[in-house]
Amino acid sequence: MIIEKIPEEFKRALPILNTLKDAGYEAYFVGGSVRDTLLGLPIHDVDIATSAYPEEVKQIFNKTVDTGIEHGTVMVLDHGEGYEITTFRTESTYQDYRRPEKVEFVRSLQEDLKRRDLTINALAMDAAGEIIDLFDGLTDLKMKVIRAVGDPNERFNEDALRMMRQLDLEAN
Repeated sequence: MIIEKIPEEFKRALPILNTLKDAGYEAYFVGGSVRDTLLGLPIHDVDIATSAYPEEVKQIFNKTVDTGIEHGTVMVLDHGEGYEITTFRTESTYQDYRRPEKVEFVRSLQEDLKRRDLTINALAMDAAGEIIDLFDGLTDLKMKVIRAVGDPNERFNEDALRMMRQLDLEAN
């Protein structure tokens, strides 16, 4: 599926994606902003995931802030806006029903999407508007089904807040 009319929020962030790609890395819009675009809802923030490791992101861009460096997140300040760029990652077991004990950076979009909570949040979009859907999230959106990526018991035991986000999605 390709989004024909890319929302302005993504258009403003395209230079970030293109800079990462020009440097030889993969980069995608991910998560809730992609889901909300497909649902015709307002976009609250644009999240970018990349195969570039945090130090590589910091070398590519002039103005960065380590907002969550231990989890692979670097904020890039560009034209007065800040964009959180997070390295593709996998996560170990969770220590307290909220935070993973260990985060490992990877170069695989599939591995990154596989760790996400819900299929409708495990969507990515490239610079051309093509949707990458490895877990049938588009069908779940269409059918109004909220389904975990993988084993739901595992997903919700990892991060207890996911249950609250599920309820929030069901309310909308």
